[in-house]
Amino acid sequence: MDPPDIESVLKDWEDLSVEYKDLEILNRQYQEKLEEISELQEKCLKGISHQKYRIGIIKQASKKLRKGLDKELVERLDTVEKEEEQRLAQLYEMEQILPKQNGRYLKIILGNVNVSILNKNDKFKYKDEYEKFKLVLSGIGFLMSVLNLILNYRAVELAFIFLLVWYYCTLTIRESILKVNGSRIKGWWRLHHFISTAAAGILLIWPDTTAWQLFRTQFMWFNAYISFVQYLQFVYQQGVLYRLKALGERHNMDITIEGFHSWMWRGLSFLLPTLFIGYFFQLYNAYTLYKLSYHPTATWHVPVLAVMFFIIFWGNIRTTGIVVFQKLDSKDRAKLQYRVMGQRDSSASKNQEEKPKKTN
Repeated sequence: MDPPDIESVLKDWEDLSVEYKDLEILNRQYQEKLEEISELQEKCLKGISHQKYRIGIIKQASKKLRKGLDKELVERLDTVEKEEEQRLAQLYEMEQILPKQNGRYLKIILGNVNVSILNKNDKFKYKDEYEKFKLVLSGIGFLMSVLNLILNYRAVELAFIFLLVWYYCTLTIRESILKVNGSRIKGWWRLHHFISTAAAGILLIWPDTTAWQLFRTQFMWFNAYISFVQYLQFVYQQGVLYRLKALGERHNMDITIEGFHSWMWRGLSFLLPTLFIGYFFQLYNAYTLYKLSYHPTATWHVPVLAVMFFIIFWGNIRTTGIVVFQKLDSKDRAKLQYRVMGQRDSSASKNQEEKPKKTN
């Protein structure tokens, strides 16, 4: 291959300079569009705030005006209220493609860095990465729990507990970002991860005493079981989420959680008992720690962890129980409504059949 001559090098540089001028123009256009987008975003956010404010005023005025109105005017107010709910739902959808302020927790951790994801596909990719992160860490947690059941080395168990601290701390940050981007995760499940982070931190600094050794095996079995349940839950929930998303019945940023959710009803008979077994395992941990708090080698870590495990058990069992009963109640009401509608349809069809008989 012949070495390049000076003429070809100069020509290449001239061609590249022409391309750079085009790139400068393109970059300038990009900056102008960004400024336009920022202005439009600000106007949209102000417009949404104005709409919400006016809707709130109209709602208060409607409540005061209801007394003393005739039936026709009350029906008109009912229509306005339904339209208000639809408008609020539409405003919520608008907000999902606009930047949002970080919550207090994210401001403490990340400062004022904007974590809003404006593209719907990017939102779904982030949520999907979050789910895969949980799955991978659940698998690692299961293996390390089994390893700690086989071996009894302080370094290995500390490495596992440190992994738990990092895992739950990371979950709180990721879930806060998901919340900013429209996820409807319940407040308890986020609080659950904050409490779990604190509990894992206390476990990490619990001295290697006889009390710890008496609790150690039970704790490792507990983590192995929870990792297994989380794997089952991931497989089931991911299938339901993708199916309902394909049908257009579910929000893009819904996530899997460590409990039962209102939409997780179809084919849940195999998963619900495993969840409740895990919850009562948490109660058993609290009871064991409470008894160990009277052990001569027990430190302050033991009673504090007993309280934390009980709070986690109570929050899980209460939240899941409420959702289950709500779902059962909604199913019963739907069945009753279906029967009433069926009776109306049958009576209407009978009336239609009887009318020609009377004319004959």
